[in-house]
Amino acid sequence: MQENPEHFQAAPFIREIGRGKKGARDMSRDDARTIFSAVLDGRVSDLELGGFLIGMRIKGESVAEIAGFLDAAEASFELLPAPSGDYAPVVIPSYNGSRQMPNLTPLLALLLAREGVPVLIHGMSTDPGRVTTAEILAALGMAPVADAAGMTAAFARREPAFMTIAALAPRIDRLLQVRRVLGLRNSAHTLVKIMQPFAQPALRLVSYTHPEYLTMLTGYFSSEAPPGRGDVFLMRGTEGETVAHAKRANAVTRFHDRVATQLIERQAPVDEMPPLPAAADAATTAAWIREALAGRQPVPVPIAEQVAQCLQVLRQIRQ
Repeated sequence: MQENPEHFQAAPFIREIGRGKKGARDMSRDDARTIFSAVLDGRVSDLELGGFLIGMRIKGESVAEIAGFLDAAEASFELLPAPSGDYAPVVIPSYNGSRQMPNLTPLLALLLAREGVPVLIHGMSTDPGRVTTAEILAALGMAPVADAAGMTAAFARREPAFMTIAALAPRIDRLLQVRRVLGLRNSAHTLVKIMQPFAQPALRLVSYTHPEYLTMLTGYFSSEAPPGRGDVFLMRGTEGETVAHAKRANAVTRFHDRVATQLIERQAPVDEMPPLPAAADAATTAAWIREALAGRQPVPVPIAEQVAQCLQVLRQIRQ
């Protein structure tokens, strides 16, 4: 992580957060922004970095801390230009993929893109043991884009643009890679799911996997999220992905200017699973998605409803 020889003294911050679950103190938003900026700049030693990340992992992020971390994260890369048109962009983070169910995030993205929505997906290209969105898109003939020009070209073709986090925000990617050394997730894994990479307002599809993250993210989007950055749809992830569950509708909460509105109530599972790909591998899923886009397979109702909700809000954001 070392880039900048100007060393940042992280010990005073680690001392506050590293006193255990009960003794640790939360940082202010400003302090959180300060230390996380130093982390992303490579001005924190490896030893201090490990102490900081493990301390935060044990303590858990407060609303103010996640706000400060996100301030630093979004300032660490160049924001993307949003194209003109009838719809604001939609941002789909894809960092989980699927283990059991077919990953239908590409179907959601393609359904939106063919309506003329600029769809940016960012995430990891591969993940051992999981089928990633990037792998399915590749099976559909869509390669990742490397920069804003490639993204704009994909939008012009009415295709979703997939950009790796390494291409979009390399400093954040380096922090994600620390997991390979420590064996633990860190705050960057939460930040990539909530950051807004466009300079103009956009709709973010945000998922959570554990109840404590629902509480923290609700607090952030209700009290600390900067105004004028667009809207958020918050939902429990389908194997961590922000696509509606094919068997039942996930509860979805919309945040607009820090005001929460329940868009979709959680539904009970249906008795019969709708027709889905016969297997979860990338090739089989891609072939089934082609059939669904051509109308030869029914789009699962919860995903169709998710598309309709996105289109309505994306029009409002653009106005």
